[in-house]
Amino acid sequence: MIGRDAPVAVIGAGTMGAGIAQVAAVAGHPVMVYDAVEGAAGRAVDAVRDRVTRQVAKGRLDCDPAGLRLAVAGDLGELAPAQVVIEAVAEDLAVKQALFAGLEKIVAPDCVLATNTSSLSPTALAAGLSHPGRLVGLHFFNPAPVMRLVEVVSGLATDPAVAAAVTRLAQDWGKQVVQASATPGFIVNRVARPFYAEALRLAEEQAAGPATIDAVLTQAGGFKMGPFALMDLVGQDVNEAVTRSVWAAFGHDPRFAPSLLQRAMVEAGWLGRKTGRGWYDYSPGAAPPAPGAAPGRPAPPYVTEHGRSPLRVLLGRSGAEVRAGTGAGGTVELPGGARMVRCDGRPAAAVAAELAAPVVVVDRALDDASAAGLAIAASGGCPAAAVDEAAGMLQAAGLAVYVIDDVPGLVVTRTVAMLVNGAVDALAKGVASAADIDLAMRLGTGYPLGPLAWGDRWGPGVVLGVLDALQAWYGEDRYRPSARLRRIVLGGGSLGGES
Repeated sequence: MIGRDAPVAVIGAGTMGAGIAQVAAVAGHPVMVYDAVEGAAGRAVDAVRDRVTRQVAKGRLDCDPAGLRLAVAGDLGELAPAQVVIEAVAEDLAVKQALFAGLEKIVAPDCVLATNTSSLSPTALAAGLSHPGRLVGLHFFNPAPVMRLVEVVSGLATDPAVAAAVTRLAQDWGKQVVQASATPGFIVNRVARPFYAEALRLAEEQAAGPATIDAVLTQAGGFKMGPFALMDLVGQDVNEAVTRSVWAAFGHDPRFAPSLLQRAMVEAGWLGRKTGRGWYDYSPGAAPPAPGAAPGRPAPPYVTEHGRSPLRVLLGRSGAEVRAGTGAGGTVELPGGARMVRCDGRPAAAVAAELAAPVVVVDRALDDASAAGLAIAASGGCPAAAVDEAAGMLQAAGLAVYVIDDVPGLVVTRTVAMLVNGAVDALAKGVASAADIDLAMRLGTGYPLGPLAWGDRWGPGVVLGVLDALQAWYGEDRYRPSARLRRIVLGGGSLGGES
């Protein structure tokens, strides 16, 4: 349906539109760029040529910049020859609907109409069109020339042949395509919300500061960038707008509720890098963020392992003498009598009440064998010496240790459990296949592991236990486990994740 030399039109000459035009032009298509703002399309075309020229000079692209077939369209009527039109205009339903209604009168009946929307439904965008079957979501990620992922989003009326055609087109452009249904946030913007939401909640509860939370999620969770740094990069206003859009589209489901703390940042104009101030200070000469790592402490001479502890890998890394005990299974007893336990979603206070002993809860990690840092929290009344013993043992294992307030689920544990829950819910609702969900989250967000694969690694029962503990502690529907997750745990199955 869309040939390799098919004329492509891009409407909207902002960052995304220009990036998409570059991708199509480098792939060899004649590309027409239109923008309602006078001069914007011309500036975008010039910027694309300059960018490609620099990339060729650096050996990163193999093409002739002079051969790029890029043209500026003076009005929509000049887009008539296009076989595919990709719009990347403002995220406004009425604006996009009016645009597509106008395009129908200009382009050929077999021209594909594609939207780069990140949050609006292609089903709603196609409503009212004479040929709604030819409208499809083609969601690129920023920067479009670099990011490999493209979500192909089918609305209720989208012709499967149209979805297949744009899938082949994007693949010809070197993109990795995942298929999604037209539900709020599609895959990535839906499943990723807890990465920001749980960090914001931890900050609201003053469990730790942004720099510490970011350090824990990168050093223990293996994420390339912490949520606060990422929010500053994309802009508080942009990030919050996506959250509010998804929240509203889900009928104000508390799982997607926006943060009052982030709202205050937006109202203050502290939007991140683009304003010079966000969670962090980006002014010239500003000190880099300083995570609150615990000072070095001596390692305890020995520990006692009661049963097989989930902390065994960390014990091995520490080199500590491990004695066998006969107490409550799965715990590590420090010389002073306090117990170290792996986070199961409950705060240290709750575990201490059960064990009738002081407790230090240790957060989970992507991989205990390679983690660079971990968060811990102590129960109320736990002696400072016991916290020092726990910190010293983990430091002997080569870990930075972050002592945070006693909150349920700590940092990595609750964040990953919520990401897994969101992915399972998306799978249950038919948003995408398990493979496409994990692939989208790895490529679209840079997660070290797809959330379904991560849930299988920890065990679906562990994830469910964490969520149940969080829901019980907070008494909120925000942490309700997906019905499919509970069914999988009861049936002893896996989540179907792919690494």
